[in-house]
Amino acid sequence: MPELLRMPEIAAATTSAVLAGWPVAVNTRFAAQDVIATVETDKAVVDVEAESDGVILRTLVAAGTEVDVGTAIAVLAGPGETVDDIDAALAALGVSAPAAAEGAAEGAAASNGHGVRASADAPFLPDGTVRRFASPLARRMAGEAGLLVGDLTGTGPGGRIVRRDVEAALAQRVAHEEAEVHDASPALPVAPEAAPVPTPAAAPAPEPPATPAPASRHAAAPPETAPATATARFTDQPLSRMRKAVAARLTESKATAPHFYVRGVARVVKLLELRADLNDGADVRVSVNHLLVKAVARAHQLVPAMNVVWTGNAIRSFAGVDVAVAVATGSGLVTPVLTSVEARSITEVARATQAFVARARDGRLQQSELEGGSVTVTNLGMYGVEEFAAILNPPQAAILAVGAAKQEAVVTDGRLEVATVLRVTLSVDHRPVDGATAAQWMSAFVGLLERPVRILS
Repeated sequence: MPELLRMPEIAAATTSAVLAGWPVAVNTRFAAQDVIATVETDKAVVDVEAESDGVILRTLVAAGTEVDVGTAIAVLAGPGETVDDIDAALAALGVSAPAAAEGAAEGAAASNGHGVRASADAPFLPDGTVRRFASPLARRMAGEAGLLVGDLTGTGPGGRIVRRDVEAALAQRVAHEEAEVHDASPALPVAPEAAPVPTPAAAPAPEPPATPAPASRHAAAPPETAPATATARFTDQPLSRMRKAVAARLTESKATAPHFYVRGVARVVKLLELRADLNDGADVRVSVNHLLVKAVARAHQLVPAMNVVWTGNAIRSFAGVDVAVAVATGSGLVTPVLTSVEARSITEVARATQAFVARARDGRLQQSELEGGSVTVTNLGMYGVEEFAAILNPPQAAILAVGAAKQEAVVTDGRLEVATVLRVTLSVDHRPVDGATAAQWMSAFVGLLERPVRILS
């Protein structure tokens, strides 16, 4: 008996997702746990695995379509099962005729005149045009920016269009628009009827004079008006799904979580020396941020009251320490979660974090990698920022904002000297964590940075 494959709920409270692609072609057999569909959420790409062996009889949703959770996206059958009338099977499964017709149209568009479905290996489409390959992230970015994938030049493997190609096209478009504005001559007269000066909606229209003005031998010159601007000097960029999601989450966080802030300053000369020793002849390079992530986990062990989240009904405490790491990508900020940091070596932390960064910038993070954690580390030190405060990443209880390490004048035992210091700001949710707890945590964290050997223990 055929069955429907429906759009899964990738994450809690997710109402829709984008069907990014069909790795398995229609009428091609697949095995249990094979990836048969790829789905994109606001921040991750998720592979949908088959629960059992079977075959896709028909896809009901085209790649690149945003679909509500629970919507039928394909018709599946068991291995060797024959279905003579797919439309009748769809009707029996409760799928309306328009949806079935849409799927049939997609199938026709994806096949050539001999009924052979086009695949990723076919360089040409049925109408003879060249097939353009693009990553799901690149297709989404192009669609949101109003670009046609067919007009882009791919620089990825095999000419595949990737994120940087879309960004390059956007930059070229902006440069072209700015050039048009620069070339426009504001001195050219503009007919009033062609470019009327808008009147504010709130301003009432001027009433005509009660009596006409007396005639004069010399007509009064019309009042001078400011020259009309030929082209607006701005560009509106449509909001991406990720940008909308980030805006919604941070707005909710700032509105519902009572933030308070604890600041600390650490002398990090020994920390930098430890990093240099760890990298001497090592295959995996350890950064200051990797050591900070490890130090955060250690501080959470020393002050376990910080290793919590607010659930609304309870304060949930964790045995292990999962730390999220903020990663900037071309389409927004993501925070993959590094699990059990307290049990990992510094080399394992470095390797896992580097893998997260690479996959995040390619748009290949899994949804499960973005969930969990009680604290986030966000670092703007590489941009020269000395100090800043960050907004909590709900439902986590804290986020640590890290600035740049810089040399400053400090006082040691009454003597003035120069030391390399690092400034950090801990934003804390006051619902599950009290001020004294956060202060104890900051004291422990600064102590770890100044005596960094304990980070590795």
